[in-house]
Amino acid sequence: MSFSFIARSMAGAASVLLAVAGCSQSTHETASSAIPTQEDYTVIIAGTNVGHMNVERTGNDFTIDYDFKNNGRGPGFKESLTLNADGVPVAWSIAGNTTFGNEVEETFALNSGKAAWSDATGHGKAEVEAPTLYINQFGSPYAAFIQANALLQDSDQTMPALPAGELRLAEMDRLTVAGDAGEETITTYALSGADLDPDYFILDDENKFFAYITPRFITIRKGYEAEEERLRNLAADYGAARYEDIQSRYAHKFDKPVRIQNVRVFQPETLDMSGPVSVLVEGDKIAAIEAADASSDGEVVIDGAGGSLIPGLYDMHGHMGDDDALINVLAGITSVRDMGNEIDVLEPLREKIESGVLAGPRISMSGFIEGKSETNNSTGELATTEQEAVDLVNMYADRGGYHQIKIYSSIKGEWVPAMAEAAHARGMRVAGHIPAFSTPDEMIEAGYDEITHINQVMLSWVLGPEDDTRTLARITGMAKFADLDLNSDKVQKTINLMVDNNIVADPTTVIHEFGLLGRNGETHAGMADYIEHMPIGVQRGAKVALLNVADAEEDAAYRAAFDKVIDTLTMMHERGIFLVPGTDLGGAFHLHREVELFQRFGFTPAQALKRASYDMADYLGFNDRGAIEPGKLADFFVVPGDPTADIKAIKSIALVSRGGTVYFPSEIYPEFGITPFTDVPAVTGNN
Repeated sequence: MSFSFIARSMAGAASVLLAVAGCSQSTHETASSAIPTQEDYTVIIAGTNVGHMNVERTGNDFTIDYDFKNNGRGPGFKESLTLNADGVPVAWSIAGNTTFGNEVEETFALNSGKAAWSDATGHGKAEVEAPTLYINQFGSPYAAFIQANALLQDSDQTMPALPAGELRLAEMDRLTVAGDAGEETITTYALSGADLDPDYFILDDENKFFAYITPRFITIRKGYEAEEERLRNLAADYGAARYEDIQSRYAHKFDKPVRIQNVRVFQPETLDMSGPVSVLVEGDKIAAIEAADASSDGEVVIDGAGGSLIPGLYDMHGHMGDDDALINVLAGITSVRDMGNEIDVLEPLREKIESGVLAGPRISMSGFIEGKSETNNSTGELATTEQEAVDLVNMYADRGGYHQIKIYSSIKGEWVPAMAEAAHARGMRVAGHIPAFSTPDEMIEAGYDEITHINQVMLSWVLGPEDDTRTLARITGMAKFADLDLNSDKVQKTINLMVDNNIVADPTTVIHEFGLLGRNGETHAGMADYIEHMPIGVQRGAKVALLNVADAEEDAAYRAAFDKVIDTLTMMHERGIFLVPGTDLGGAFHLHREVELFQRFGFTPAQALKRASYDMADYLGFNDRGAIEPGKLADFFVVPGDPTADIKAIKSIALVSRGGTVYFPSEIYPEFGITPFTDVPAVTGNN
């Protein structure tokens, strides 16, 4: 499971854990006259049963038990809520833990028009004069029962929400499913307004909760599990249709040459900015770089307003889906290396992007291979023997388009030499986690070319051979970095092996910052520059810690651990170990922060820009991108400021070209509830 999915799974009702339930007429019964009923649901990720949701209902009172575990971790919540006669919650409590163990204690109460709530961001209150829906920060898929119940009874199915914004309900499709209880007629819905993307859910013909669906994740009524893949595919179709619609309305595919006038071009080989120029694009390539005010008849001219034109960036650690693709392009990320995905998700997505049906970055694919265990990741392909693992390497090679394999934590370390030999024989590189009970040193000797996540390098320096890094130990164990001596023999042995064997590191620094420095109630440092532009769900999620921090001592240890991560990466950089910028958080704005963090271990702003663009194209073997030169692909973006002076300038993007198709982020961001960062550039000649 990607960290982007995990991050969203922490955010509550308007996130990947959100589902919505309708309410039948029995909602208006009194609790005393109602007979308790039990509703049971199965949680499934990528076809694997990983947990449960059990709901007991007595009239207007509900208790909910929700828990799932995937990849050795997962959330668990106990909820109780009470609805009034209008179906509005008057009492709601949620207790449990998030995916990485952050403790949750959330409450909401409504009494005589006064609402009050408490969650990880702090306390809030409001006067409620009209029907208003509370968006819970945490909770189970059933926890948004009230949203559907109220919206279905509202004339326009739109209602203001707390802490802010509004929620909108839209009916999608009606269909029939079959299960142990027979056939059911169900209706799919979309709920929008709290987050960047709608949430898709299903009610039965009595308006009771049936399922919550995403392309990978589903919570479905027990007895109907055989329908899970079909229903997950519906979520994929709805997401794709939404993004295809946005592409059709906002992608500017000019039938004339396009000239970006009056810009300064970042020159990665010299690490400086050019003087004012104009850049002419014909088709999908850069045709010429000419005078700032140059123009010819029959051109579309876009005013760059003296801004900076930057080669498209790379997120070198993505797990791509429809929802990530467009947001990455709007952030100037025109290429992504996918580090592990389902084949039936990744390959069709890549095809849609390349055909122009969807907006998205150019995707370099990694073949994800995991071992079968009690804590294995449900992503990708699973092996139970060395031969199966080698066969999967060859399977990816036979499919074509996979430049490397990605090894995950439940693979047995003793299988890796054979896997690496097979991969190298087929022209593929080898990257990944360090398998449980193995060390980086052993994996380098076994044939690794790249190690994923800096903690995967560092954990063997602080944990013992008995520690299982398939569990949360690979996260909580980082607290021990605080006392690590980087000059010790064990550290220097690994560093020397990395240097001698040209091992690349994919540190995903931004997610370690999120995990080690994130605290409840404090906006994450990497999101502070733009968080006020985001919808309320993202704003609240930005104030939720990844880990549970028990006391001041543990707080200090985690903060010191992040400093040691920075010290380690600084040492690696100084020793010549090649570091690549990736997020494992979905890219986009998080990639901007990753590039910014490269300055912490010795890069200048210009060097960080070069590493995220030109160097990544070279590393992946592409000579048609990475710089603004005639003949290169027209993959670039324009910002008003100068990121070689202040790297933060890359966060305010006025224009993106992806192969000559032009996007103006400020036109599109309102579709996601994002307040634009810049004005739309002036365009002439498009008649």
